[in-house]
Amino acid sequence: MHTTLELDGLDGGCIAEARDRAELFLTRVQAAHGVPVTARTMDLTRLVVSELVTNACKYAPGPVLLRVEITGEAVEVEVWDSDPALPLARAADPGRVGQHGLEIVMAVVQGFEARREPVGKCITARIALWDDPVGGLTGPASD
Repeated sequence: MHTTLELDGLDGGCIAEARDRAELFLTRVQAAHGVPVTARTMDLTRLVVSELVTNACKYAPGPVLLRVEITGEAVEVEVWDSDPALPLARAADPGRVGQHGLEIVMAVVQGFEARREPVGKCITARIALWDDPVGGLTGPASD
């Protein structure tokens, strides 16, 4: 089960569109297939999509491709963009303003991969479906 969204990468509205599409996908998967999606997983997926798409729009010219997929016990978020330069997490610096997105992503995901493609690069992040310290599910499955 997956969803794919092509974004032009030209305006900030594409970031909100990407977050909304990821949330809609997870909500539909939960309702239609009974896949339990915790509130934490939903929030982390929205955060990871937002950070990765923001970086793609900010640093790569042209289109961005988002793919969100359920793979076993994880949500896999893939973001492709046209810039072949792989991102590097910077050392923590509380005095630095901005540029903490990759640090945030790395702190909340189970797995992370950045790879060059024949054109551009693809970033993949994996978020646990059932990793919820407070135990709350979102949507219909929580009844």
